[in-house]
Amino acid sequence: MPARRRSARVASREEPVAKKPKTEAAEETESTKTPELEVGDELPSLKLLDNEENEVDVSEVAKNSKYLVIFAYPKASTPGCTRQACGFQKSYQSFVDNDTKVFGLSTDSPKAQQNFVDKQGLKYPLLSDPKRELIGLLGAKKSPSGTKRSHWIFVDGKLAVKKVQVSPEDSFTTSLKDIEGFVAKNGGVKPEAKVEEKEDAKPEDSKPEEPETKLEEKAVPVAEPEAKSEVEKPATETDTQPEAQPVAQPEAQPETKPETE
Repeated sequence: MPARRRSARVASREEPVAKKPKTEAAEETESTKTPELEVGDELPSLKLLDNEENEVDVSEVAKNSKYLVIFAYPKASTPGCTRQACGFQKSYQSFVDNDTKVFGLSTDSPKAQQNFVDKQGLKYPLLSDPKRELIGLLGAKKSPSGTKRSHWIFVDGKLAVKKVQVSPEDSFTTSLKDIEGFVAKNGGVKPEAKVEEKEDAKPEDSKPEEPETKLEEKAVPVAEPEAKSEVEKPATETDTQPEAQPVAQPEAQPETKPETE
């Protein structure tokens, strides 16, 4: 009996020892968790390098864009990520027509991102986030060091759509549908572009007025009033000839020949 009681006590002491590492691991994950953006939040100032090693402030990009789509993928040049990136490339012109900027995001280096761009002919930039700063901020971190395939849509600088853990096909198809829905409700920058086209048309309307003035200038020499004066000159010469004849006649008449006889 005493032996049984001791074994029970030993077992009771070993149970909490096994639980300690679990609680410590939980505390570590809680302490390393980064705050995630929720719908309605704005991106903080965060600078990352793109595939051309240009520094990009994602906060400024979001503020200066009517619509912004950022999609995350686990690793460049892998099958699923290639389908996702090529899907956005096929729909890229539709995004542009709807005043939307597109950015890819992963932990790959700028060099690996550039190789991905060159192989697939991507026309949009890819951001390099090796420390998973933006990836964690958007809620796409995957333990221990992975990335969940996701995409986000920002409207006027604020997070409007957050889709985490999606398939490659759903990533580009649903994001385009959401953008088209936003444009249908809110519109884009296109109305402003139309106003600029009207302003550009004003100088074109004034251009046809120039040839009209040139025609008026050409019409002046057509009248040629000086030519009429030249016609009148010979008329004045004929008038002077008969005036000379009566002057000569009275001089020849006074002859006094009969008186001398």
